[in-house]
Amino acid sequence: MSTSTSAILGLIFLGLANASVFLMFKLWGYPFDKETHKSEAPPSLMLLHRLIGYAYTILYVFMMWHMVPRLWNYQVELPPRTVAHLMLGITIGVLILVKIVILRFFRHFEEAMPYIGTTLLICTYLLIGLSVPFTFREAALRTQTMAFSEEGIARTRRLLENAGFPEEAPLDQLASKRKLRDGQHVLQRKCVVCHDLRTILAKPRTPTDWVRLVNRMAIKPMIGEPIYQEEEWSVSAYLIAITPDIQTSVRQQRQAQMRADEAKAAAQIVTFVMEAEMEGDIETDTTTVPYDEVEAKALFEDKCSQCHPLTDVEDYPPRSKAETTEVIARMIETGLYLEEEEIEIITRYINENYLESE
Repeated sequence: MSTSTSAILGLIFLGLANASVFLMFKLWGYPFDKETHKSEAPPSLMLLHRLIGYAYTILYVFMMWHMVPRLWNYQVELPPRTVAHLMLGITIGVLILVKIVILRFFRHFEEAMPYIGTTLLICTYLLIGLSVPFTFREAALRTQTMAFSEEGIARTRRLLENAGFPEEAPLDQLASKRKLRDGQHVLQRKCVVCHDLRTILAKPRTPTDWVRLVNRMAIKPMIGEPIYQEEEWSVSAYLIAITPDIQTSVRQQRQAQMRADEAKAAAQIVTFVMEAEMEGDIETDTTTVPYDEVEAKALFEDKCSQCHPLTDVEDYPPRSKAETTEVIARMIETGLYLEEEEIEIITRYINENYLESE
């Protein structure tokens, strides 16, 4: 089952959970005879609720039937998100079983059904929330890649000629959209048995290196299904095709890290200079940039409100100048980019307006 099909079924599963729970809330609003265990709710609504419950259970069994076997062909150590997904799936199965047992054998516990149903709905939201958004994000990124464009395919075709494929490898076919899709599926389905995708795509490689690497992995003993020769060729071609995207991603990450390091170093220098200035070791007019209270406030509110409300600074002000520097450095590490002059202005503004008296 493809990831797109799985995502669509997940949304249907969530829709059935919502329909079942909110219809249950309506049905429990009707008078109920505890002696006979009969409700005065319309029979049509009772039947509809039962059919939705059956559909929810059948869809759950269907999805588990396809997904649980994939765990045996996955990595030895499952990622945290996969573990959480698995635990929620097991919890939903247990709750469904409990509901069935109560309805069949222990009707005196029937008053607990709304709580079980609500818990099922919450677990379903968490389950779908852990999978569907990532599937749609993957689909969106897939459409943005240059690998499947005409330009990308032409580039891949040229690179395959000198990538070290054996003579019998059909290079023209490997550079087609269909074969590149096949390679993508092999990567997502078989290569993750031993590797996390993040490690596979962590750094770009030359076409020859990709072919050698995939061949080396294919001949190793495997936990799951082996990678056949045609799959080995197709996944190598796909990795060669997406190498420009990997290079762009790595370059952007490197640039972002460099900007963060530079800004953090600037924050430390500014603090050192301001402390020396306060102690009289250096002259004020040689170390500070022009400072205007109104402009400083506007800059502070613009930059600091991008990640959190300004009331956070008011509620938890820094207790020292060193702590102001730590706060600004921490914001830079989480992605806020500031010029050196902006760091000095914001640091001074915070120290003059929010710093607690020591």
